[in-house]
Amino acid sequence: MRVLVATTGVLPPTAVAEFCDLLVGNELGSITVMTVIQVPRTFLATLDDEERRSLLDDDSRRNEQAEVKAARYLEERGRRIVDPLISALAAKSRTASIRLVEGDDPAEAIITTAQDISADTIVMGATRRLFTEQAWKSVSVRVMDRCQIPLLLVPGSRIEDTGEIYP
Repeated sequence: MRVLVATTGVLPPTAVAEFCDLLVGNELGSITVMTVIQVPRTFLATLDDEERRSLLDDDSRRNEQAEVKAARYLEERGRRIVDPLISALAAKSRTASIRLVEGDDPAEAIITTAQDISADTIVMGATRRLFTEQAWKSVSVRVMDRCQIPLLLVPGSRIEDTGEIYP
């Protein structure tokens, strides 16, 4: 059993780790924990605006530095989101691979990652009530609508409760 856990940080780590442990059981399955981060490349580029640049500066060097910054941002932000779940899985003696995906469309990134790892099931959080008109725009419902593999939606803190905005 190959399980993909897609999280924005709202999933209860212990409960999800216990469920993944049950799903994988004694099989030689795998667990992949992923999150999708939108990297603000324009903002990151402005952090260097005060730096003096020579007309002789190589654009490829500047592009390399921008990519390094974007990768560092993705790693730092992504690890803060997935680490609680990785720790909860480790407490169950389960190792998981981590996928930190840069993207603007979380639903598409989740579906693509599920296909890439040949996932048998996806576990993800649902922060909106499923039976409202607004819910049909949510990431979890878009994945449910377009995905061809089983999907488990775990209720997380609702947007109204946290005050945070999820795409």
